[in-house]
Amino acid sequence: EMNPRIQVEHTVTEQITGVDLVRTQILVAQGEKLHGAAIALPEQDKIPRNGFAVQCRITTEDPEAGFTPDYGKIVSYRSPAGLGVRLDGAQGDAGTVITPFYDSLLVKCTTSGPTFAVTLQRMDRALREFRIRGVKTNIPFLENVISNKVFADGQATTRFIDTTPELFNFTHKRDRASKLLAYLGDVIVNGNDQVKGRPVPKMELPRIVPAWNPLSPIPQGTRDLHKKLGSKKFSEWILKQKPLLLTDTTFRDAHQSLLAARVRTHDMTAVAGYMARECSGLFSLEMWGGATFDTSLRFLHENPYERLRTLRTQIPNILFQMLLRGSNGVGYSFYPDNVIRGFVKHAAEAGMDIFRIFDSLNYLPNLTVAMDAANEAGAICEAALCYTGDILDPRSEKYTLKYYTSLAKELERMGATILAIKDMAGLCKPYAAERLVKALKEETGLPVHFHTHDSSGISGASVLKAAEAGVDIADAAIASLSGLSSQPGLNSLIASLEHTKRATGLDQNTFDGLTLYWEAVRQAYEPFDTSPKFTSAEVYNHEMPGGQYTNLREQATAMGLGARWPEVVRLYREVNQLFGDIVKVTPSSKVVGDTAIFCLTRGLEPADIVKAPAGSIPFPASVLDMLSGGLGQPVGGWPKDVQKAVLGDRPVHEGRPGDRAAPVDLDAVKASLKKQYRTEPTSDDLWMHLMYPDVFKAFVEKRRLYSDVSVLPTTAFFYGLKVGEEIGFDIEPGKHLIIKLINVSPADADGYRDVTFELNGRARESRVQDRSIKSTKKAREKADHDDPKQVGAPIPGLIAAIAVKSGDAVKKGDKLATIEAMKMQTTLYAPVDGLVDKVAVNVGENVESKDLLFKLK
Repeated sequence: EMNPRIQVEHTVTEQITGVDLVRTQILVAQGEKLHGAAIALPEQDKIPRNGFAVQCRITTEDPEAGFTPDYGKIVSYRSPAGLGVRLDGAQGDAGTVITPFYDSLLVKCTTSGPTFAVTLQRMDRALREFRIRGVKTNIPFLENVISNKVFADGQATTRFIDTTPELFNFTHKRDRASKLLAYLGDVIVNGNDQVKGRPVPKMELPRIVPAWNPLSPIPQGTRDLHKKLGSKKFSEWILKQKPLLLTDTTFRDAHQSLLAARVRTHDMTAVAGYMARECSGLFSLEMWGGATFDTSLRFLHENPYERLRTLRTQIPNILFQMLLRGSNGVGYSFYPDNVIRGFVKHAAEAGMDIFRIFDSLNYLPNLTVAMDAANEAGAICEAALCYTGDILDPRSEKYTLKYYTSLAKELERMGATILAIKDMAGLCKPYAAERLVKALKEETGLPVHFHTHDSSGISGASVLKAAEAGVDIADAAIASLSGLSSQPGLNSLIASLEHTKRATGLDQNTFDGLTLYWEAVRQAYEPFDTSPKFTSAEVYNHEMPGGQYTNLREQATAMGLGARWPEVVRLYREVNQLFGDIVKVTPSSKVVGDTAIFCLTRGLEPADIVKAPAGSIPFPASVLDMLSGGLGQPVGGWPKDVQKAVLGDRPVHEGRPGDRAAPVDLDAVKASLKKQYRTEPTSDDLWMHLMYPDVFKAFVEKRRLYSDVSVLPTTAFFYGLKVGEEIGFDIEPGKHLIIKLINVSPADADGYRDVTFELNGRARESRVQDRSIKSTKKAREKADHDDPKQVGAPIPGLIAAIAVKSGDAVKKGDKLATIEAMKMQTTLYAPVDGLVDKVAVNVGENVESKDLLFKLK
């Protein structure tokens, strides 16, 4: 016996000799002779020895925790087979409950072969073919032993484990199927919080993915051209184009504006290959940034960088475009300069080409760092001026044509490659668009990119008038995700410009196939489809950005204010005037929305705010931050009376917020993340954490529990499965899962239900707590491992002995208790000096890992 986990015993002898030792022992006990006819054992020097054999004992022991036993229910068990593989089973099988009271052995696996190397190869294969889920096993450790050169060379001694620490460097099993079943089980039993309590869509339209040949070559596109020319010459190329270039916003702003930014990567990748091959004439795809960074993490449990890289792999030829909030990054407050600079650099490395950079107040100093970073990264810096008001109104003294041309000239001086008109609320009327584009083309030497929303119903006309005035690029969305609070229809713009000097050169029929696809997909997002059902000139009054409309309405509905939406709209307009008629786009628009909701829930009229004692109203933090200068300065400054009423004696800051922020120590943040999550953080982890620390923390926990749920079909992700329903999907290329829901059991006394699935033809079970049922079982308090005076159970097991009682004085290292599990006893010692304040268990009780056992004081 080499060590407790790799044994040479009778099975190894049998493999190389062909002698059945157990049978031989029985026959000897019956009186038969070793060399007689019944046993027929050759003389000792004539016993054959054929090749080599190795045996591994598979146990439910956790090598990362000092081989402490693990117990629970085996939810899946699959063993290896084939030439030279022998299994001697113990208690391992699907459905088996491993208790703390018996040996942890599941199965003995013995492999044999003509050489030691072949034998180890077979053992390596056999260990990798095991699929044991529900309990931890020692397989990762055994795999390391088998692959270790010292062991393979036959040089291992009894001190092999002690002198080879690399045996404990494990590649963790992802166990994705079990985790995805756990997610589906939870949604089936408890519902998805995003859609809970809302009707499940009927999904009457079939989901038809337009046909394309995955083996066909991908045509050259704008990304190829940009890589060849560089940003400056690419900008010159844009200016020379007669066709109106079009950006498709379907992957970002269209669904942000219509469906509260909830569209999942799964639905985008289904048509990505088609778009790369059939839509290569598009100028760009806006597919990242804005609110989608937040929502993908917060609500969809997706890593936004994984979305970017996945789509980049499938669409390598068309420029990708994102929306960046200047010094606010993709968040709602300002970040230090080195954070913005690093975020832009990392996004560019992940595959982003065009950074549309804006400031929510048109405060240009807030754009400097992001613009410089985009240029330094070799990306396209598209600087935006945010449009509000009406330049055609002779009464307007604030947002005039001169105001916008002055901004444009300054953006050109700051290093913009393209100039964007960001009409986030759809306020730029057709003749205003014509006049504005003409002026910008005359005052600058930059290509102009026009972005608008169709809340008024006439934004298509605005695009056409802008095209007549010489606009170079315009944003539009696939027909079935266009209009209303989204962008004008891409298909219609293509058709309307045919046979004109600004004809796009795109094939309308190509995009009509995508229209059918997104029409069907949109059904699954019906609970979020809260955009207005008709266009209205009301937008010219409330000026609410299209991208905010559905999000704010979703927020109001979640707060039980859905029926009072007209009041929210009125208050939004009045709050904007209270703040001095500001530019409204995230995050400034969010502050206006937060204030409107705040006023509604408090029964407060905006006009009464300045009448209240200074600082007496507890406004949301976002309001206090903006009015104190946290987002920068609006043209004309903040109304002094409003600042005083809201802020009271709080300090007011002038100038660029980034000038006040100390750089973030990125190495220290990485070290903190490593300590917090006990794994080496990736660059993605760093920037997700810096943008949204609390949201990222929840995302990590979801990913730990359920793995990458982005692979699930959308209906299953939001609504689960019905009994008898079957879904199929890839978890990676070449690995396909077919899952069918078989049964959901009644809840037991503790409020748990067993959800039975069929996974690739094999029964699998997930035990799910029904959170609508109150368990009769008293839950034990968990120990706080950051508190040295709290002692928790290191392993699940039985309390065999308790050595102290409440009030006893203990020294560090004194014995507190003994836990027994799988015939092994673990002694717990006092971590510090102190008095025993609480003994939370009794002898004979079973405890789970991390249950609180003792408190010291």
